[in-house]
Amino acid sequence: MRYARVSVDGRAVWGRVGEEAVELLSASPIEGDPEVIGSTPRATAVWLPPVIPPVFYAVGFNYPRHIAHAGAATPERPEVGYRANNALTGHGSPIVKPAGVEGRFEAEPELVAVIGRTLRHATHEEARRAVFGWTVGNDVSARTWQHRDRTFWRSKNSDTFKPMGPWIETDVDALAQTTTLRVNGEVRAAFPTGDMVFDPFDHIVEITRHITLHPGDVLWMGAESTCRIEPGDTVEVEISGIGVLSNPVHLEGKRA
Repeated sequence: MRYARVSVDGRAVWGRVGEEAVELLSASPIEGDPEVIGSTPRATAVWLPPVIPPVFYAVGFNYPRHIAHAGAATPERPEVGYRANNALTGHGSPIVKPAGVEGRFEAEPELVAVIGRTLRHATHEEARRAVFGWTVGNDVSARTWQHRDRTFWRSKNSDTFKPMGPWIETDVDALAQTTTLRVNGEVRAAFPTGDMVFDPFDHIVEITRHITLHPGDVLWMGAESTCRIEPGDTVEVEISGIGVLSNPVHLEGKRA
């Protein structure tokens, strides 16, 4: 099943995505079984981030090739950081490059786990059962800011730097898929989604030793490759079996 959030008359509404239409739902499906209250054509749907998480977790170095390219040490245990909800934007919405950004402005294609239940001190099997579904993320970074600042506060958390969507897929073996990054239709990266140092369930087990996970929390799983993007580009992140997340890149203060 595919679930999304769409804008209807300026209001965020949950929906169940079909081939031709999005059935509008009375509430979030993550914790219940909401009623169908209407529908909207899929072709004209305005896609929002498929969930606004209570907590936004993000994994750093988690793919061997990315670690080797960066000259970093392979992590010895699962660890996570945090990102800001203001950075989230939906499928089809622009990534806005701030006017003050210089140097490398990059995209990273990522698998995203959406948590479906409250969890503490989880076993590996409980971690598997706790994932409601999977979506697609694009971790946009301003590298000069990343290296200049003491934290990632603006390099990874500026408005629109975290496209996510278009929907949550609940019926897929996410780790058996392929992740592909395209810019203007040209493939810039492709890799096995599950080729991770630590998988999502390893991270969930480690997180819940110290922190309670809640329904709607998201966990971004890192990327194998990155590529530069610029205003005027269209960036697509596809994870087979889940969907395609597409966003144009604009320069702050200008429209493409």
